[in-house]
Amino acid sequence: MSETENKPVIGITHGDINSISYEIIIKALSDNRIFELLTPVVYGSSKIASYYRKMLNVSDFSFNLIKRADVANPKRANIVNINDQEIKIELGKSTPIAGELALLSLENATEDIKKGLLDVLVTAPINKQNIQSKTFHFPGHTEYLADKFGAEDYLMLMVSHSVRIGVITGHIPLREVFNQLTEDLITRKINILHQSLLQDFGIRSPRIAILGLNPHASDNGLLGHEEEKIIKPAIDKAFASGKMVFGPFPADGFFGSSDYTKFDGILAMYHDQGMLPFKTLAFDSGVNFTAGLPIVRTSPAHGTAYDLAGKDKASAESFRAALYLASDVFYNRRRYAEMIANPLEMAKQETER
Repeated sequence: MSETENKPVIGITHGDINSISYEIIIKALSDNRIFELLTPVVYGSSKIASYYRKMLNVSDFSFNLIKRADVANPKRANIVNINDQEIKIELGKSTPIAGELALLSLENATEDIKKGLLDVLVTAPINKQNIQSKTFHFPGHTEYLADKFGAEDYLMLMVSHSVRIGVITGHIPLREVFNQLTEDLITRKINILHQSLLQDFGIRSPRIAILGLNPHASDNGLLGHEEEKIIKPAIDKAFASGKMVFGPFPADGFFGSSDYTKFDGILAMYHDQGMLPFKTLAFDSGVNFTAGLPIVRTSPAHGTAYDLAGKDKASAESFRAALYLASDVFYNRRRYAEMIANPLEMAKQETER
């Protein structure tokens, strides 16, 4: 955090240069009020940024070009050049150079947050095919960052104002879910979500809902046995340890009714079981947060949206929400660390409120 400004320095990776990434970054940072809350540092290209600024006809916005994150202007949108060459922009297309620059941005930002030059990381959308290389062989940002920071247990947590949904099995084929789903895995994901709700979201006694795997949560074994043999034992173990964990709930009825609003966090068994309701409820404003990492990382809930690239139609709401959430989690973690270090003083402050 800057010594002169009491706000976090946020590293922003520029994602795929042919996507909507620069558009949403520029739109989000064009509102000067955001600098009251955070100091943004984009890892990208000033030439590419200039191209998009002209394309969007944004006359009252420009980046402050810096060489290092530790000299960022706290009242400006800053950019660190990762490449000075002329780059061909091919709007809406997946190209090898776009993948190379997306990875270069991610690598530079990751190194700087390791050095303490950044407080948090916000990643713009990448193309998961063109970024693949000898150094990037992961399904996405989440797995890459978990590897870089040595996090064996982590959780992709989708966050909005109304709901937080994590997925127990992530980016894997549906047919592999049944093989990977174990009582131990569910227990570990419950523990990650519970800890994240405490330290990252400031919820003192979080309530967690667990979804079933089979239709109707198996109807007491009529439609499968995973609920009884795998999911319920994990829930019982968590509840016995003092965590308020409930379920398994049939996914359709759980989201079809208002039940999902009664919980602070929800765990789905597989990717689409969690992503479908989440994106239905919060597609434009949702945020992807990686729980379980030693660093704070968020991203918008959408992808590259090649079909919108260059049309000035992309909404920056999700990216803006990712910036705000990253800042909030940073402060929440700091308060949580203070509480752990001095629980008596924190209890006193809570009593005086």
